[in-house]
Amino acid sequence: MRIAGVDIPDHERAEVALTRFYGIGPKNVIQLAEKANINLDARIKSLSRDDVSNLMKALEDFQTEGDLKREIRENIDRLKAIKCYRGVRHMVSLPTRGQRTKSNARTRKGKKKTVGSLTKEAWAKIESQQKAVKK
Repeated sequence: MRIAGVDIPDHERAEVALTRFYGIGPKNVIQLAEKANINLDARIKSLSRDDVSNLMKALEDFQTEGDLKREIRENIDRLKAIKCYRGVRHMVSLPTRGQRTKSNARTRKGKKKTVGSLTKEAWAKIESQQKAVKK
């Protein structure tokens, strides 16, 4: 079933299925179900048209999907524009919440880049290339 532009599997319980909306988590699902008068144990395929329309009306009260993503992106852009500490950390792709970066943070920093001394094989290869260029 497609509700508000999001595909929701028919066989899932409403409590689990409604978390497919970006910005709706386990806590918000309970509030959403109360506003829409939906039983959380019911399967999505068993919801009537009235239940679905009530659900869509209740979803309008929550900030979800594109609106929420846009707000998050604008907040990060604002931090970058004023060049505060968190904004600078976003610019250089480092953790913004105080995590250590000496030994971890690989998700944010990306693949390791070797800095400093080379291995013996790499050094020998460079020397042989330099000798070939000189001749």
